Amino acid sequence: MYLKVHPVNPQGRHISHAVEVLKNGGVIIYPTDTVYGIGCSIFNTHAIERIYQIKGQDEHKPFSFVCSDLSHISEYAKVSNVAFRLMKQLIPGAYTFVLPASRLKQLPKSMITKRKTVGIRVPNNKICLAVVKELGHPILSASVTDDKGEIINDPEIIKQYYEKRADLILDGGNSLLEVSTVLDLTDEQPVVVREGAGDISMLIAA
Repeated sequence: MYLKVHPVNPQGRHISHAVEVLKNGGVIIYPTDTVYGIGCSIFNTHAIERIYQIKGQDEHKPFSFVCSDLSHISEYAKVSNVAFRLMKQLIPGAYTFVLPASRLKQLPKSMITKRKTVGIRVPNNKICLAVVKELGHPILSASVTDDKGEIINDPEIIKQYYEKRADLILDGGNSLLEVSTVLDLTDEQPVVVREGAGDISMLIAA
């Protein structure tokens, strides 16, 4: 299914439909503040396996996931005072934060690295945040690309590639062609793992 969703005032019925798909073990494509994401409930192992197959990704390479806010992040990761202060300035935004994982027994292995860390996003996008809030727990986050691994930012083209692979596509307009900035916050000093759409000038200045 393909639904056009208002980017500023997402239609409640569309958000509820996406949540029902996720609760039933489905895979959805949704907009973020960077590229489109393909995701599912992080607690549905079968749906996660589907996304590995769709992406053609090594099953030993963990995915990141989307939380709704800073307090939501603290349910799934250990957040130091330094990390808290920095994230408070950057959330919501175009960043993926690498943090020590908590709830190790509850989280699926596909979410946790060998270092026992997790990658967490809180995108500045009303559609995906509305979905996560109504669902009540995080959704997996993987970039939507074509068969060559190139980012697709046009929902109409995404539809051509993914209509038969995903259960639902939420069209929130064209996305960026740039991924999120990845910040490792496992130590006292933040480390830029990947520079992307998120502004890191404040870190360089510091």
